[in-house]
Amino acid sequence: MLYPIPPIDIKENNPGGSQIQEYRRLLKKADDLYLERKFPEALKTYNLVLEKETTIKAPVLKKMALSHAALEHVDECVHYLEQSLISEFDTKILMDGRFDTVRGTEAFNKLAEKYSPTIDIWSFLYLYAALIGFYVAALLNFNKKIERIARTLISIFVLIHSIFILHICISITNYEYEFPHSYLMSTSFSFLYGPLLYFYFKRITQQYQFKIKDLLHLAPTVLFLIYLVPIYTLPANEKLKLLLEDFNDGFSFSNFVVTAIKLTSLIVYGYFIRKLYLKRKKKKELGKQNDIWQRNLYRIHFLYIISYLLYCVFIVNDLPLFHSQVVCMALMVLYIGYSASIQPSVFSGIYSFDNQLFFKYEKSGLTDSLSKELMQNLINLFDTEQIYKESNICLEMIANRLNTTRHNASQVINEHFKMNFHELVNKYRIKEAKSILDKDRQKNLNIIDIAYEVGYNNKVTFNKAFKKDTKLTPSEYQKKSI
Repeated sequence: MLYPIPPIDIKENNPGGSQIQEYRRLLKKADDLYLERKFPEALKTYNLVLEKETTIKAPVLKKMALSHAALEHVDECVHYLEQSLISEFDTKILMDGRFDTVRGTEAFNKLAEKYSPTIDIWSFLYLYAALIGFYVAALLNFNKKIERIARTLISIFVLIHSIFILHICISITNYEYEFPHSYLMSTSFSFLYGPLLYFYFKRITQQYQFKIKDLLHLAPTVLFLIYLVPIYTLPANEKLKLLLEDFNDGFSFSNFVVTAIKLTSLIVYGYFIRKLYLKRKKKKELGKQNDIWQRNLYRIHFLYIISYLLYCVFIVNDLPLFHSQVVCMALMVLYIGYSASIQPSVFSGIYSFDNQLFFKYEKSGLTDSLSKELMQNLINLFDTEQIYKESNICLEMIANRLNTTRHNASQVINEHFKMNFHELVNKYRIKEAKSILDKDRQKNLNIIDIAYEVGYNNKVTFNKAFKKDTKLTPSEYQKKSI
């Protein structure tokens, strides 16, 4: 079957159209020679055809590749076959049975590997991590138990990681050629990783309130996006052309600039994140789970910086590349997903339920030394004076006995005992009640008498508090005690 003659622009200096006629004559002659299997002569004629500056070369280049395949000229066949793909991309050409004469060769296999869609264990793992990341981003964003700004920052952080991992997956499987609109799909986020994590740390460690000037941190991303918008709006065939050019030209200067700026951004924000982390760690304000969460997040980010630095060294020196930075990104996404499923409270930092008291009393003015002194006096009131036995006990009474304000008394109870005033009173009352019941060997004490003894005004309240603490009513506890 003969290929249709491609269109040619008629030039002003060729009014007679002789150039078109010559082109058609040469193309017909070359095709005839090809069909007659006179491949050396056909190749010479096809070379003359290419010299006529035609606008469409893919059919001619494919015929030349097939001619070289028939002659078992492996290198020449692969060269023209690749030129044909670049001119008009369609990997189905690689499946043509007429290339069987060279198909098993190393050169042909490399070409097929370079352009044909393929899936391996790494691409599968990256796809898995990306899909997990999209799910986690949505899960975090809609989790109302996480502080609003904190969940917005961390969910966007996970989302752009997931888009990047998916982009890498599409790229290494060569599906980027099949879906050209994926070209540079994650590049616009290059300068967001550091700022997002930095401000997330500021929010959960310092109760940071955002200001208008903080938008300056988005300036590099906005400027870069302005630069990329013309590329994003290109049609698919133009994006494919750019993609093929990038692939075959190697690491360009523009790629080097973007990579260098991204690395600088990661290092600078990594330094700020380190300062926040060490400052928070020194204060010892958070619980164990929050401490582990922030420590691991900080360490994975620095591992990513190191791996990205190695990535830069490898690509600049044209060394075999292992996507260590992608592995770190996937590790970050999976760790955040794991944390979201088992301990979502850590995402809010000092906004979490376990640490709400920290900000509640942040501006109280109560010093550490005074707080500890009040705590010791409070322990004395409960352990020695047994103030909890007084049925009319209230926070105001406690504050008066401690010679402090009601607010300070509440703060001391909350910070040092990790419970509120009523929970503290009940704790001591139930402990005393259990001690009385344990000593009642004859089991002849009335429950209501014990309730009055430890400070309760009625049996119902006593029963409710007792069962909450022991999972048993006082009567049931009395029967089981020895």
